[in-house]
Amino acid sequence: MIDYNYDTFATDDYDFESTVGPQVGDKAPDFKLTTTDGARRSLLDFDGDFLVLEMGSITCPLFQSRRGIMEPLAHHPRASSAVLYVREAHPGAEIQSHKSFEDKAACATRLKEEDGETRTVFVDGFDGQAHTAYGSMPNAVFIINKNGCVVYRSDWNNPSATRKALDALVAGQTIKAKPYFRPAVPSTVLHTLGRAGKGAKIDFFKGLPFLIWTNIVKRNLRLLFGRAPKGSHDTTC
Repeated sequence: MIDYNYDTFATDDYDFESTVGPQVGDKAPDFKLTTTDGARRSLLDFDGDFLVLEMGSITCPLFQSRRGIMEPLAHHPRASSAVLYVREAHPGAEIQSHKSFEDKAACATRLKEEDGETRTVFVDGFDGQAHTAYGSMPNAVFIINKNGCVVYRSDWNNPSATRKALDALVAGQTIKAKPYFRPAVPSTVLHTLGRAGKGAKIDFFKGLPFLIWTNIVKRNLRLLFGRAPKGSHDTTC
């Protein structure tokens, strides 16, 4: 990848075949980041026993499709929930790729003010240092325990699996949910790409056959026949 903040989406902007970033049992990378309310906070300085950390941007249809299910986790009695605002997944003429940190912070603020996001939103650095450390996928999700260890991860957030994993962790049980890839709601896809502006839909639909094959077919088959790693409340790293 030549430019982290690409101007147009292409499938080779991502490595869909490799699992990059911290695995279950690894230490979660910590960063001092700015939130949309202007505070400087450490990513891993959270209340509760767990942090549910989701990657997202306002031009990511998958992230936008998941928000309605993920936001209630912000009120979980035993866990904190946050969004790491990353690069625009599908930039267009209206919501362009970030040219500065201020651009990224402005888009993150729009997520809060226009879309009504209620979770804490951390704004990653302009060059995506935190995002890169967590694997660079546009809608990955991680659950991190109080020891700072990753106890659950998925390259693509499946909210049902994430919620089941969190419930199991809180109950001291083994995680059994497998995060199968689930496509975004079609109406949300069209709305999100339309909002991004001219070029976003064309770039997305050019890559759609590859995305379907790589994620709905290959990724889900690997999950079906594979064994999910197990994290716990007490995992140390």
